Amino acid sequence: MIGTTKPATGRDTMRAVGFSESLPIEAENSLLDIEIPKPEPTGRDLLVEIRAISVNPVDVKMRKRTKPAPGQYQISGWDAAGVVVGVGSNTQTFRLGDEVFYAGAIHRQGSNAEFHLVDERLVGPKPRSISFEEAAALPLTSVTAWESMFDRIGVETPVPGSNNAIVILGGAGGVGSIAIQLIRRLTDLTIVASASRAETRSWCMEMGAHHVIDHTKPLGEQLIQIGVDNPAFVFSTTHTHQYISDIADFIAPQGRVALIDDPENLDIMPLKRKSVSIHWESMFTRSLFDTPDVGAQHKILKRVSELVDEGQIKSTLTTSFGKICATNLKKAHTLIESGKSRGKIVLAGF
Repeated sequence: MIGTTKPATGRDTMRAVGFSESLPIEAENSLLDIEIPKPEPTGRDLLVEIRAISVNPVDVKMRKRTKPAPGQYQISGWDAAGVVVGVGSNTQTFRLGDEVFYAGAIHRQGSNAEFHLVDERLVGPKPRSISFEEAAALPLTSVTAWESMFDRIGVETPVPGSNNAIVILGGAGGVGSIAIQLIRRLTDLTIVASASRAETRSWCMEMGAHHVIDHTKPLGEQLIQIGVDNPAFVFSTTHTHQYISDIADFIAPQGRVALIDDPENLDIMPLKRKSVSIHWESMFTRSLFDTPDVGAQHKILKRVSELVDEGQIKSTLTTSFGKICATNLKKAHTLIESGKSRGKIVLAGF
């Protein structure tokens, strides 16, 4: 994740965007165009020529929280689509020339670079029917949503006596957008998404939500009004600390909650009387700890790719900021920090 900022020379270098200190995005040096040595693949790594990347809240969090030592930098970026141009000696799944998409590992250098090393067990075959830009919008959110719903709260296992429904808080965001699609296509759950603006409410319906409620108003009352009280599942993508009391009130006894945000304080005691289980999700857990099932992410992305090519789900790309460079990445970070982004932000090429 850390490397020297000293520029390299010659044809064995590549362009990248990184940062050498943690700064507000408005600062001139918050993100920098740099040139670094081109990496070489070993083991099960692939060397991918990056064609497009997507920007996520984790990019913003890492920029704010990481403080590289003097003379060092960090490259962010945990969503990419590109072409395999090098393979390690132990690779088993991909070959030179394969088109791929993936989110990578948070403890390694990110994908905001011309070339990127990634463990093939985290990589899926890019959907053939969409562009690199559209594909880059999918990996991190797809894996996060899939793991949250199928691996963590087990939406395919009913909650006795509940309404067979899921409430997705923050339905118009990147994760919420793909979660709605996956649940609609792969389960028979009634989907209630939350959104507060006309354009985000419309987006949630376009993604496949059966109902949309306003998360700036009491949630339980709205669920009763639409006949979806006592839901079995809740997937909270943002501001969980603000909604936890509402969740405790409206969720079914023995219901299950998944969350992906980072509340500083979260009182889950109100969930106890209903024996509600709460599940944290980080899509980087498997790669960070090299769990025995780390290859599950390859399988998830392979299935997502198939669903795209079958016309079952679609890319959640909504905004393109042009080429991959510090100036355009600053624009993307600014939009994400505003809390008003919808779907996914993509950059392509250098």
